[in-house]
Amino acid sequence: MNTAIIGAGYAGLSAAVELLCHGQSVTVFEASRTLGGRARAVELNGMTVDNGQHILLGACQDTLRLMQTVGASSKQLLKRLPLHLEFPGEFRLSAPHLPAPLHLLTALLCAQGLDWREKWAAIQIMRRLQRAQFSITPDTSVATWLDRHHTPSHQRRLLWEPLCVAALNTTADQASAQMLANVLRDSLASHRAASDLLIPQVNLSALFPEPAAAFITRHGGQVRRNQRVTSLSQTAQGWRINDQDLFDHVVLAVAPYHLAALTPGLASCVKQLTWEPIVTSYLAYPAAVRLAYPMLGVADGMAQWLFDRGQLGGSAGLIAAVISARGRHLDLPSDQLEARIHQEIAKLIPAGIKPQHTHTIIEKRATFSCTPSLLRPVAETGLPGLWLAGDYVTSGDITQDYPATIEGAVRSGVRAARRILTATGN
Repeated sequence: MNTAIIGAGYAGLSAAVELLCHGQSVTVFEASRTLGGRARAVELNGMTVDNGQHILLGACQDTLRLMQTVGASSKQLLKRLPLHLEFPGEFRLSAPHLPAPLHLLTALLCAQGLDWREKWAAIQIMRRLQRAQFSITPDTSVATWLDRHHTPSHQRRLLWEPLCVAALNTTADQASAQMLANVLRDSLASHRAASDLLIPQVNLSALFPEPAAAFITRHGGQVRRNQRVTSLSQTAQGWRINDQDLFDHVVLAVAPYHLAALTPGLASCVKQLTWEPIVTSYLAYPAAVRLAYPMLGVADGMAQWLFDRGQLGGSAGLIAAVISARGRHLDLPSDQLEARIHQEIAKLIPAGIKPQHTHTIIEKRATFSCTPSLLRPVAETGLPGLWLAGDYVTSGDITQDYPATIEGAVRSGVRAARRILTATGN
């Protein structure tokens, strides 16, 4: 069986690795020279950074498994930190090295910045989720779900709303409460290590895509970089790509807004999807500049999270400021946005230090808007031998779906590969 994977992002490469591990023949087509899709390395002022800062959780089991499969050591490539959410001067929550559920209970009870009423309310909302088996029926917005549980506004601002935007890249008034519950179930409410923060210490292309490409090549597959697929046609023998190569199966692992160009009939399956941006501003300070912790939040700021790349295997003094979802920041020119972010960073570093240079990357369609009861396509397209993979593809069970994350993309690639294997009796 010969399978083509169109797109060498995390979803496409995961599908290719999974198929190769079951003895199948694969060829990966990628239009760019750089692998990783919307989670990839970029060159910036002589430095290799990412088109957007990403983190993983200990709950990202499929990503960690495939990293191990292709020889990418998670211990070397990811900085594992116990759950730590901090907005300096306002809020701090740290999970100790205790077995579950004591790690979460202790983290909430010892959280700084919440009073006892707010701590108890947070514990109660997690207990209610557990009793409901993390099912929210009907699916509502996160804001409506929090209203239903009379969640204190201060707790919402410092805990639930930042978690929602970080996990779903969608604001609480628009985001799916069920999708947030899925993430909470697999991370905070699971075993202790599942809630650990896994922060890449290499660029996102080197984290998994490049090791996966090397694995594919070593095992007889092909990764064709700089080869854009311009035509895809169905024949009696299978699927023909660019009027040349013939394949039994094709996995479309491209962004959903590129589907129509390859197969016009698939445009309708993603018509309900809308998009959310991610803005990452890189501010390069003198090498001696460090944050108190590798990842810090900004309460009510222009930036939402700050990452000290110097503490994460990157250039010393380089700070990445991340802003997820739509908001007021999109109305500002880059230089004004960077100036506002510097004002927020200046409160955390020695006085009088200014960035030596700045650069902002705006990924306008970074993820789909993770709204309640969203209709997402399944891996099967209805066309024999043609499959979908991507972070937007559903498992068919809303209680098992993930938002648009690296883990969601990897799971979709694995799922598409396994559907192919099942369909062909392998």
